[in-house]
Amino acid sequence: MEPVDQLDAVVPTLGNLVKSVRTGQLDNPTPCTEFTVRDLMSHFIGNVDSLVGGFDGTPITDLSVRTEILGDDPGRAYDTVLGEFRAVIREPGAMDRVISLPPPFGDVPAPVLVRFVAFDFMVHSWDLATATGQTYTPPDDLVAEADAFAHQIISPEMRVPGVIGPDVEPPPGASPIERLVAFAGRKP
Repeated sequence: MEPVDQLDAVVPTLGNLVKSVRTGQLDNPTPCTEFTVRDLMSHFIGNVDSLVGGFDGTPITDLSVRTEILGDDPGRAYDTVLGEFRAVIREPGAMDRVISLPPPFGDVPAPVLVRFVAFDFMVHSWDLATATGQTYTPPDDLVAEADAFAHQIISPEMRVPGVIGPDVEPPPGASPIERLVAFAGRKP
């Protein structure tokens, strides 16, 4: 599956999860232990917003959580930012670019970056669903692609709080998504 197609398969589901979060759940803890639900959504929406600017050649120097990006409607913020990101990665030559990110990432070819966002969104979909009592059951073939990519790209330097935690042993009989999130440092 091409990187853009993989992202397109993940974006709507995460958007539905974001739109189903109730106001009273924003301060819930998440499996991504550094984040509440509000922080988690601010993290992935804010980071993708920063990536949009990276496609014009501007180095991205900060991927800090930006809670203000959620405004009073996280679903609208998600749709706006992801609409911009999906448009910029489809521009002529976009997949030929290299995006400059802060450590531990460095310079990343656009196709690798888009695959990383798809992987990250799958993990964060599970985080968000778990923290808010929602269901998340992505197709096994999509999870398998993200898992294969993650095992190729995740380096020990990336396993730091706020990025990816230490690998966790999945429980016996774990589903494909549970194995993926365990690899990303979550306890399914």
